[in-house]
Amino acid sequence: MMRPFQLNRSNTMVYGSVLEKIEILRSQLRWADQLDRSDISKLFRQCNELRGEVIGLSRMERLCEGSENVDAKPASHLSTSQRRQALVERDFVFEGIFGENPRLLEALEIVEKAAPTELPVMIQGESGTGKELMAKVLHGNSSRSDGPFISLNCGAIPENLLEAELFGHKKGAFTGASTDRKGKFESANNGTIFLDEIGDLPLSGQVKLLRVLQSQEIQRVGSDEPISVNARVIAATNKNLLAMVHACTFREDLYYRLSIIEVMLPPLRERCDEIPLLIDFFCAEAAEKLQRMPLKLTPELHRFFLQYTFPGNVRELRNLIFRMSCLAADTADLSHLPIGIMQGKTAAEEPISSSAPIDKQTLTEAKKAAIDTAERHFLDRGLKETGGRVVELAQRSGMNRSYLQTMMKKHGLSAADFRRMQ
Repeated sequence: MMRPFQLNRSNTMVYGSVLEKIEILRSQLRWADQLDRSDISKLFRQCNELRGEVIGLSRMERLCEGSENVDAKPASHLSTSQRRQALVERDFVFEGIFGENPRLLEALEIVEKAAPTELPVMIQGESGTGKELMAKVLHGNSSRSDGPFISLNCGAIPENLLEAELFGHKKGAFTGASTDRKGKFESANNGTIFLDEIGDLPLSGQVKLLRVLQSQEIQRVGSDEPISVNARVIAATNKNLLAMVHACTFREDLYYRLSIIEVMLPPLRERCDEIPLLIDFFCAEAAEKLQRMPLKLTPELHRFFLQYTFPGNVRELRNLIFRMSCLAADTADLSHLPIGIMQGKTAAEEPISSSAPIDKQTLTEAKKAAIDTAERHFLDRGLKETGGRVVELAQRSGMNRSYLQTMMKKHGLSAADFRRMQ
């Protein structure tokens, strides 16, 4: 009887030694001047393939060790910092995701287990929570990490062009098809294809996608020749797909094929303790890209960010920091926020001004009352701070001057009255 291969700690040391030698060889090949460029490229590809195989074996060994080690301390009994440190020690590739929120760490731990497999993964979360970044984490920790990562937003492609975008087309297949063209699946061969907003895929596209997942073959538009593809599929959505299945707007068989492994990303409002860390990170990123000193925030602005609900999540916070880094000088304050955000802040801090009880108000009436209150509060404060100078207030807030004047007229405010206060 053949003796099974036993994994042990010495194997990990061997993997590390081999990887080190491969990295040294790859570095030397980059600067080799005695070989032809084609020979260097060939050797470099071979190194990449070997490197991928060794990384895959190493990760699979760690998974086996984890499943066999019954005395290991359960993740639920570790602190969040210990759980993150454990990921670091297992050479997990974070791709820029950081934080110690328990739900985020749970998602990363699921990704770590799913990455070495070829199983489809469904990433769920609100808009702006970092679903594409998490897909890149999955790709970066898989044996396909040296292969292509191809992203497609399913809601951004017109239905009549969807098939050509996914599977490519032959020359002359339709008006404007002047050359042969690869589709996304063919481009992702030996890599990963990320289907963002899969819930927006029309039913006709769902049927075609299901066929590809079942057969691992595609046909370009205008061709009868099947082409084999080997791409791992990661999908993402901010919709309740199960509810869509019950409403017959999403195919049940496609749903269960794509969601073998599900990863849930928490919204930013559930990661409030990490907002200061994210602010510092985005301020540094904006400073590098805009070639300026990192932006400073007033204490009032810091407090606002900690209380704000961030409907756009991490993406909204990043965009706000970049906006303020562009418009503000050294320090940003509340006046550098967009008017829409100030409305949300005021609505949360002040009672809605209306003669009707809140339980009898329609949602539209409540929104209008909150907006009117927020606009008045914004104009009063802004005009006082600028001494009635509308142009300066427009520059501070990033708003059009004529729009500010229209808003002032709506609320019966005059810039001259504020100038006389000075």
